[in-house]
Amino acid sequence: MKAQLVPIYFDPGRDEGFDVQLARLGELLADDVEFLPPVALGAALPAEAHAAVFPQMLGEAYRRVDDFRHIDLPILVVTSEFGTLNMWDWEIVAYLEGEGVTTFAPYSLAQTRMLCRAAAARAHLRGRKFLVFQDNPGEGFQAPIFKRFYWWENEAAQRLFDRFGITILKKSFREFGARARAIPDAAAAAEWERWRWPVALPERALLSAVKIYLALRDELAADTDIISAGINCLNESHFSDTTPCLAWMMLYEERRLIWGCEADTLSMATQYVLDRSLNVPSMMTNLYPFLMAGPALKHERIPHFPDVSGYADTNPENYVLTAHCGYFGLLPPSFATAWTARPKVLAIVDENAHAVDARLPEGPVTLAKLHPSMGALTAVEGTLAGYAQFPGSDCLNGGVIHVPDGHRLVRKATSHHYIVTTGHNLNDMRMAMGVFGVGVEELGIRN
Repeated sequence: MKAQLVPIYFDPGRDEGFDVQLARLGELLADDVEFLPPVALGAALPAEAHAAVFPQMLGEAYRRVDDFRHIDLPILVVTSEFGTLNMWDWEIVAYLEGEGVTTFAPYSLAQTRMLCRAAAARAHLRGRKFLVFQDNPGEGFQAPIFKRFYWWENEAAQRLFDRFGITILKKSFREFGARARAIPDAAAAAEWERWRWPVALPERALLSAVKIYLALRDELAADTDIISAGINCLNESHFSDTTPCLAWMMLYEERRLIWGCEADTLSMATQYVLDRSLNVPSMMTNLYPFLMAGPALKHERIPHFPDVSGYADTNPENYVLTAHCGYFGLLPPSFATAWTARPKVLAIVDENAHAVDARLPEGPVTLAKLHPSMGALTAVEGTLAGYAQFPGSDCLNGGVIHVPDGHRLVRKATSHHYIVTTGHNLNDMRMAMGVFGVGVEELGIRN
């Protein structure tokens, strides 16, 4: 969806400079923006607008602060011919900030486009639904662990609604699992002919996985307001003869549906906002900081953490093992340097279940997740240094991520689930999350 931007001009009227710059922006942002008819500062703004843009700034801004305060939309200042802020406008932007008016002043065309995508995502989230399949979350397998998770609290659902306008739609996993199993094998086999991805699964396991996809596709077709979906697939795995991993990947590649492992709605919201705003590969995984030692090693059933003596920083305190359901994490083929689906690893899922074994490219990454308050995104830039394998464990192929300060990460992390994005994206995250009224707390500063 393109961002609907309303250009705003200063009275006593538009001049040639405004019209010339607006025409330039129309060309530069054609792929991301539809411009609405310009409006004078202080006039009513169209209801369909996602953001306001000032193609031109004038000294009159100092005398119109109250009119700026009444703009109930993200305010972009894009005044240069290059699709960025002009440095001459720093004073006005700083003055407005001092008066309590937040503006977004991009200094690259890529940032301007990113802000437009964020504004569109902010508008699109309002009134949309996250579908989750669960019955009695926390009551199934590994109850002492799962009962602790905030994303299942009613308060979490309310905060997601208050901040983003998202409604959490809950349906029975027991009933969904039964519907999926009832789909004929022939229908699943016929559907798989459209995909033929490289998988290492027995026929029965593959057909069960595709049935989950078909059942989810039907659910989505019945309600077009659903933009993300998740299943309590581990804690209540007794309701299904498989896992939804392959189905999530098929639905992302087909319609860019954001998935939610274990029905983690905070991860879903984090990934949706970052996916739509930054437009970079993203996926969720579990964090096992080397500093956590005993609990992490026991949970993954590994004897020790990977050797980091060959990496640039040889201090193991600044490394995190990342693994989920036996492998690095769930990511679609279009993101991956290597990708396949394999038989299940974890003991708590059905013997017929499966998992995805895939890798992101090594190099810069950024970890991020919404704080439970929904008022901040916690994030840290790091490096995916490599991968580690532990045969016979619950980490057959995990990622090894270096962070600037492992101690700060352990003190400040808000969840064992974090979203991994490729690239160092902290600056863009600060801008994008600002569009949603969310700050960024950095987890990588040494102190």
